[in-house]
Amino acid sequence: MQKIFIVEDDEQIVTLLDKALSSWNFEIESVGDFQQVAKEVLASNPDLVLMDITLPFYNGFHWTNEIRKLSTVPIVFISSAGDNMNMVLAMNMGADDFVTKPFDIAVLTAKIQALLRRTYVFKKETSTYEFLDFQLDIEDTVLKKGSEQVELSRNEVKILSLLFQNVGQLVTKEEIMEKLWEDEHFIDKNTLSVTMTRLRKKLLELDFAKYIQTIKGKGFSLGE
Repeated sequence: MQKIFIVEDDEQIVTLLDKALSSWNFEIESVGDFQQVAKEVLASNPDLVLMDITLPFYNGFHWTNEIRKLSTVPIVFISSAGDNMNMVLAMNMGADDFVTKPFDIAVLTAKIQALLRRTYVFKKETSTYEFLDFQLDIEDTVLKKGSEQVELSRNEVKILSLLFQNVGQLVTKEEIMEKLWEDEHFIDKNTLSVTMTRLRKKLLELDFAKYIQTIKGKGFSLGE
């Protein structure tokens, strides 16, 4: 049974999510102390976290950043603050998806199931890809060059795995979105560009970003 941890201060929403997700055989836990959210999430070791933005003491962006220091658990934001700025900030903090309140519980459940399936099935398909002096480690979610390495999110690893598998070839935006989310109907237009911007920034540490070429309006290519 997979476990979902809910970080939400509206008890009615917590009850709704608990009832709906339990009916799909998920184990549900929710935060008890809003000053210790990251500690409780790590202690619970859930398969996925549902995170609100507006919370007592510290907001969801803060806690996502704290969780990301120690865990790559999938995090889905659920918030009434669904403007583009908040969506972009959530993705930059390390969120995997964003659902705006009021939400359709059936759609939210479908997104949770898809994200869990992609995350944990993908994780089992462990392997290493190489390009020049770089190694992409799928299992450890890192890009390595000698003794140096950069930690990556699952989505960033998926993007790079596509590029590593297709060196010198165009990887379209549609292919990347299908790899990340499978169902394009649920993708916000800004999500891919935000993810790529964040990824390029990380890759500057290993001087790798220069090898990813943007094919305007089409996609990306990995090459010298």
